[in-house]
Amino acid sequence: MTADDVREALHEVLDPEVGINVVDLGLVYGIEMQGDQVQVNLTMTSAACPLGAHLKDQAETAIRSHCPEAARVTVDLVWDPPWSPERMSAEARRSLGW
Repeated sequence: MTADDVREALHEVLDPEVGINVVDLGLVYGIEMQGDQVQVNLTMTSAACPLGAHLKDQAETAIRSHCPEAARVTVDLVWDPPWSPERMSAEARRSLGW
């Protein structure tokens, strides 16, 4: 199990408002691995976003599904630095017509 495996799992977590995965939206701020423990820092496009708990649960489920060897999966919502559109992948920008 590697950080790349975790990132691949997170590609399946879609923001239901825009239909783009959290990786391409630039919402994944960090993935840390320590043995069989995974810790992910995830943000939202806004601190007022009502989907934080939903996306956090979806991320944990996706990681557990793709990385069954993970004994512990922690997904924390973080707000620093604030998200900005520059964090999005070129593919996400194209999808949104930017």
